[in-house]
Amino acid sequence: MIDEPAVACRELRYTFGDTVAVDGLDLEVRPGEVFGLLGPNGAGKTTTIRMITTLLPAPPGAISVLGYDVDRRRTAVRRLIGYVPQQLSADGTLTGRENVTLFARLFDVPRRDRSTQVETALDAMDLTDAADRPAKTYSGGMVRRLELACALVSAPRLLVLDEPTVGLDPVARDVVWERISAIRATTGMTVLVTTHAMQEADEHCERIALMHRGRLRALGTPFELKADVGEDATLDDVFRHHTGDTLADDQQKGMRDVRATRRTAGRLG
Repeated sequence: MIDEPAVACRELRYTFGDTVAVDGLDLEVRPGEVFGLLGPNGAGKTTTIRMITTLLPAPPGAISVLGYDVDRRRTAVRRLIGYVPQQLSADGTLTGRENVTLFARLFDVPRRDRSTQVETALDAMDLTDAADRPAKTYSGGMVRRLELACALVSAPRLLVLDEPTVGLDPVARDVVWERISAIRATTGMTVLVTTHAMQEADEHCERIALMHRGRLRALGTPFELKADVGEDATLDDVFRHHTGDTLADDQQKGMRDVRATRRTAGRLG
């Protein structure tokens, strides 16, 4: 399965009642790349991510992760991925080490390897010195790095990040991406990320897919997408070009996502 895409979505569709959240999405993420999934609130990004990570049911044959059908091989897929959700997932009452150890157990890291992999994940996120402090004493940037350590403790081949730097200041954001880049350089890990920060996507993503109203609207490198819009265009211009004047219509549908993001930003400080 070495030649398989890291992620492949084929005619992917998902509905919530009468609302179509994802509408016939065709998408491939190449092994080893940083792939950005962009779009306004309500575009279908998080629904897509949740299906890829097995948190929502996917139709048989609609999604494969590193060659495994997500519907038929959920357990195998879960062993291949690390996931950092938009909402905070670290337990503030536990120490950093206890948080990472808990995730090692949840991801079924073998007992004989668990201690070593916990220490490796903490060290990779520069959290060794703070590992025995309660997570509630961590800064916002440290909390995000702790969540990355939790996601990385099982040595995933695919890391899925949903708004990984929301609420962080520029310095903390840079540190998070420096750590991700360092791990990719040594492991070849694939990264799938959603973000509303266009500068972040432009700087770190090798290719970008832009979704709107559940459908794929644009796909390419940041350079290609900007060139298609016009000379001196930015990714903000690309975003506006493909979403048009319909953002007001999507605002109400995305209010729950907005509130969740604000809560996360507030807790990160």
